[in-house]
Amino acid sequence: MARKNRGDTSHGDTYYVTVKLNQWVMELKNSDIKALCVQVIAEAHQKYDFKLWNFCIMDNHIHVLITPEKDVSLSVIIKWIKMVFAIRWNKLHGVKGHLWGDRFHARMIENREDFLRVFRYINQNPVKAGLVRQWIFGGLYHYLHKIVCIVTTFLDLLAQIFTQ
Repeated sequence: MARKNRGDTSHGDTYYVTVKLNQWVMELKNSDIKALCVQVIAEAHQKYDFKLWNFCIMDNHIHVLITPEKDVSLSVIIKWIKMVFAIRWNKLHGVKGHLWGDRFHARMIENREDFLRVFRYINQNPVKAGLVRQWIFGGLYHYLHKIVCIVTTFLDLLAQIFTQ
């Protein structure tokens, strides 16, 4: 059976994406594994042109707020991140097979209020899950500590918020 087409995910649109591990296993629980995931996302950012407004790596899923740029589709970016991470995770654990569950869930951000609501939700996800008050595997930590190798600059973030 063929996969259902995601429709047009043209560049310039912003998406809230959730990527879940197969059967919701907690394989991202280890801090070193989360750091590997951040590293893969950073490599994807070097390979593909996109703005990453926010992200959060939880124990069994990932949230991203992302805007693909130029001629790259959202599906290509997420597929690459999932593939490269799974290859490295499998190699570290000496196993074969798939790590991720379904492809991914994505929904287009409609307006400024939606953008801010999703941005806040991503920031609060680890807090509400009782993991920590300040989550180093998320976009807010990167903004506050001026780590710009993965998230879009704070000035670009403000421009995104106030020009929508």
